[in-house]
Amino acid sequence: MAAFDFGRKLDREAFDALAGRDYHLDMRAAISGGWEMFRAHAGEFIGFTIILFLVSSLSSLFSGAASLIVSSIFAPLSAGFLIATFRILAGKEFRFNDLFTGFSHFLPLFLAGLATGCIVAAGLVLLILPGIYFMVSYLFASAIVVDYGVEFWQAMEISRRLVGRHWFRIFGFLLLIMLVNLVGALALGIGMLVSIPVSSCAVAIAYRNITGEHEGEW
Repeated sequence: MAAFDFGRKLDREAFDALAGRDYHLDMRAAISGGWEMFRAHAGEFIGFTIILFLVSSLSSLFSGAASLIVSSIFAPLSAGFLIATFRILAGKEFRFNDLFTGFSHFLPLFLAGLATGCIVAAGLVLLILPGIYFMVSYLFASAIVVDYGVEFWQAMEISRRLVGRHWFRIFGFLLLIMLVNLVGALALGIGMLVSIPVSSCAVAIAYRNITGEHEGEW
């Protein structure tokens, strides 16, 4: 997939088959799986997390259009954890450069991140609860873009429908992910070099358990 393609559009049958799946999310297995994956590839994941920190810090140094340009690379960059997890779960070779292949989905990932951010922000202004609903509902949007190469709005809608089947369980999972990162932040911030990869891999593992095996463009 070329970086500036909008992504493909699933037909109605394929869309319904993916969005309509039922599942049971084992939160503990997802978190422990994320931890084991981190332990096996700690050097690569810590190095990549440092790069994410640097990009985030660089964005805060600019304003206006310059800040937007720097921020725009964050969504495809952070998708590196998804791609790494998918490759490892599929038994494929994993190399450090694979963490940067999210840029092959640059435009749909950027648009999904932008649209999600705007919708969640608007929802938080509207009595907070709608913002929380959408924040949870779009948890797997980036994973679906990477896994199926679909355009951003379909990915968001598929995520919303998947999460909607067991919204409160996914909400609990997201709270657990946030707790993991809070513990990392309290450890003088250095702990986030561990908590961010662990939680990111856990989300990808949860997504894969929900949607089943799939040979994507990663």
